[in-house]
Amino acid sequence: MTQRLILEIRAGAGGDEASIFAGDLGRMYQRYAAQKGWGFSILDKNETSLNGFKSLVAEIKGEGAYDALKLESGVHRVQRVPKTEKSGRIHTSTASVAILPIVEAKEVIINQGDLEVTFSRAGGPGGQNVNKVETAVRIHHKPTGIVISCREERSQHANREKAMEVLRAKLYEMEQQKSTGSVTDMRREQVGSADRSEKIRTYNFPDDRITDHRFGAKVHNIEKVLDGDLDALLKKIEKSKE
Repeated sequence: MTQRLILEIRAGAGGDEASIFAGDLGRMYQRYAAQKGWGFSILDKNETSLNGFKSLVAEIKGEGAYDALKLESGVHRVQRVPKTEKSGRIHTSTASVAILPIVEAKEVIINQGDLEVTFSRAGGPGGQNVNKVETAVRIHHKPTGIVISCREERSQHANREKAMEVLRAKLYEMEQQKSTGSVTDMRREQVGSADRSEKIRTYNFPDDRITDHRFGAKVHNIEKVLDGDLDALLKKIEKSKE
C-alpha cells in the first residue's frame, strides 16, 4: 500500500558536526527512498556549510514507506573525527529524527482562525518565478506554537497545502500521544531533547559499527548504510523484535 509520511531531521548537540551529521542522515534517507522507488520531496531546509543541515523537512511517498521507517524516530548519535577537527579527536554529536504519517484533512480539524499565515520569496534555485513571487509559506499554529515553513514548491498554493499537511501530521501525533504537556514535552517524548545521553542509535566510526540500543541490533560498514543501504540495519532490527 502506498504510504506518505513527513521526515523531520534536526541537528542536536555538537555544533557544526551535528549539522553535518543531520545532512548525512538526510542523504541516507533520500538514497534509501531512491533504492525503494519512493518519492522524496524536500519541503523546507535550513542549510549550513560543509553539506550540513540545521533542519530538514521532507515528504516520502511509496509502497510501505511508513511501515519501513516508523521506528527511525528518536535521537541518533555519531562518534567520529569531524571534518572540522584538526587534532584528530573523536567527537560525539547528535541529530533527532521524527517520522510522522500524513493524515487526511478530515482526521484533524484545524480552525483557520488559529493560523497566522505569512508569505515570502523562496529564494535559491527554481527560476525567476520562485525568486520574484512570494511563494514561500510560513504557518504559525497559535494554540500550540507549532511553526511550519514550506518553500520548495513553485506556487504559493502548493506550498500552503504542503505546510498544512505537515501541520496536520504534527497535530495528529500530539492527539495520538494524549499528552497534557507542552509542545516541547510532546516532541521530547518522540525524539528526545537531542542530548547525547538520549539515543536510540549510535554510529561509531572508529569501530565501523552501528548499534540500535532499543533492540540490540548491530551492523558494520557505516559508509554503506549512510549511502542508502538501510535495509541491512532494518532487517536486523526486525529479527531482534521477534
